[in-house]
Amino acid sequence: MNINSLHGLSVPLRDRVRYRIRRLSARRWSRAFSSHHETTAIERIYVINLDRAQERWTVVNRELGRFREATGHPLHTLARRFPAIDARYLQGPPPRDLLEPTYTLAEQLLVDPHPHLTIDDVARATRIDMTPQEIAVALSHIHVWQLIAASNTPYTLILEDDAYITRTCMSVLHNAWKDIQEASNAGHSVDLLYLSYQETGEKTESRRRTRPLLRPPNGGVWQLSGYVLSQAGARKLLDQLPAHGPIDLWINQQFPRLHVQMTDGPVIQQRPGIASSNSYSVMPVLAKVGALRRESPQILPHRPAREPILVVGEPGTGLTTVAKALSVLGLRCASDLTALPAHETQALVRGSRRRIFDAYVNIGSLTPREVTGIVSSTRVRLIMTTATATAQPSPPFQQAWKLQRPQRRLLLPADDPDPWQTLARFLACDYPAHPWPSQPEQGQRHVTARSHSDAIPSGRALAWDTSPWIVQRAGWPGITLKTPARQDSALQPSQNAITWHEGTRLEDSHWYLREDTFPSNKALFRPGNATLPLHGPASLTLREEATRVRDLTGAAIASRPSFTYGSFNARLRVPSGPGLVTGLFLHRNGPRQEIDIEILGRDTTCMLINVFYNPGNPGTRLEHGYRGTPTVIDLGFDASEAFHDYEIDWQPDYIRWRVDGTTVHERVTWDPTPIPDQPLEFNVNLWSSESTEFAGPLDKQILPAVLEIASLKAHRPT
Repeated sequence: MNINSLHGLSVPLRDRVRYRIRRLSARRWSRAFSSHHETTAIERIYVINLDRAQERWTVVNRELGRFREATGHPLHTLARRFPAIDARYLQGPPPRDLLEPTYTLAEQLLVDPHPHLTIDDVARATRIDMTPQEIAVALSHIHVWQLIAASNTPYTLILEDDAYITRTCMSVLHNAWKDIQEASNAGHSVDLLYLSYQETGEKTESRRRTRPLLRPPNGGVWQLSGYVLSQAGARKLLDQLPAHGPIDLWINQQFPRLHVQMTDGPVIQQRPGIASSNSYSVMPVLAKVGALRRESPQILPHRPAREPILVVGEPGTGLTTVAKALSVLGLRCASDLTALPAHETQALVRGSRRRIFDAYVNIGSLTPREVTGIVSSTRVRLIMTTATATAQPSPPFQQAWKLQRPQRRLLLPADDPDPWQTLARFLACDYPAHPWPSQPEQGQRHVTARSHSDAIPSGRALAWDTSPWIVQRAGWPGITLKTPARQDSALQPSQNAITWHEGTRLEDSHWYLREDTFPSNKALFRPGNATLPLHGPASLTLREEATRVRDLTGAAIASRPSFTYGSFNARLRVPSGPGLVTGLFLHRNGPRQEIDIEILGRDTTCMLINVFYNPGNPGTRLEHGYRGTPTVIDLGFDASEAFHDYEIDWQPDYIRWRVDGTTVHERVTWDPTPIPDQPLEFNVNLWSSESTEFAGPLDKQILPAVLEIASLKAHRPT
């Protein structure tokens, strides 16, 4: 996996042009391929293709049909489809004799060196767990190698199903194959020939007028989209199993045991416009150690058509899970409510495009009669949940079911063995890479009026991200839910509370000092920049200090446990100065959810509150959001002059931000995002932002800067 390919260094226009001109191929046949048994010819082509994406096999097969082998037969006559291992169906760890699903940062750096990272004891000790997608890819390639090793074919071309043959491929192979034959006759058979690849390290263009058709790799090589493997090469690779780590990383470690060649430039490419469903395990680690200095906002794939979707069913049939699944697909979903706002109901009934939401799941006010009327008079899709595949549509909604056309209705049982496939086919969208969510049924939540909003300042909204999970409409108040009776977690400490106050030890079982960073942070967090004296407040210091990855070092304290709802409080005195950022926040990735208080040193009379929301259960790699939904709150004092209490009160139906015990801002569900609902880690830090637009340019004359902390409290709801 080439880091650079994921961070804006690709050239999509060039890729599209190259794909379009592929039909101008100078040569349509090559002696490298043959359907007759020969000692050095490519006699078989395996295309690794998921069962749920067989249309890609059709495209590749058609592409191969444009070219011919030495005896004149189309290349697709040599092709065989290999059903790829699907990450969604992996059960338990992979076979231990085939794959060890961990690797180290040191192994990554051996293949892809980074100018600011060294292969040291820390890198060797930093273990990385492969993602399910990486495991599935590795097992697919290994199983193909087993087929090749057991065959009588001297050479086999392996293609992934998003590959295409460039206009120069057949000419290069035709001319280069003579060299491969001569090497084979001389006893130096090529084991592995890369046709599609990305090289690591600095590239230097050769000044020679004539360049070799084939050359050995002189550094790390990524990608296995298109490569030729000999029978002997397959056996050599199998002899070294189990592999460990991503398969294109591990295969680099086998180069000393193989005769490896590559075409002078890639002659097989990945088709443009095909979103990868892979998930790269090394990226979070590289971000933490400081190898990445900028964030690339994740791009949401194509969303399903925005015709409204109604989901109805009996309680206990997976309604809440279906709502979460629709949200993961990129639909704005109102779910599990006793009623919709009146204007939203009117827009839905009238078929108006002024709707806020795309999907409506388990809405009490949408009675069977209302649903029947909507189905008969507007263009909607109807999904009905059932307990089992043999169950009939819910009796109250049978009339609506009968009125709806078959292609616009779906029965979705809770015991469906592959609900993503059922839902994706119905909505004509791509099968998602994320796990099917599993949510406890929460029932219909009571919607009420927002009673005390007039007493809470609204603040000044800044520019927000554009996202399916953010409502950007003037005057939209969100949806206020009736808060169930419960004790105030901020006032009732429980066994689920962790605290710290000045003059006491920072309990290792509750808190830790961070030793990492993130892409937009100019500083590397170091435990040595945190001071916890026996008397007086703790301090986190940001200083000018050169490290291999950053020119500054800062400090951060984080909770060891993660929390789902509760009250989170810190008593702070913040530093002032442009470029400085004091953070008090809750955070997670996979999916990314975050609730922030940030005080910018360039104006310490204000604080910035923010929420990032992405849907899904833990493991759903939705990381959308660069700006979030920031709002500026006037504090009425200078936060750098004295200590003040800052609190985030996070509950299932609202978030309230308090300063010195007074609520200064409140958000309810869909105001403008849903309320984060996954376990989050509590953090306090001092750092400097790469974005001068956000925090202003850092004046190093103000360094070292110090954040003082008198207390930290995190209470789960009681």
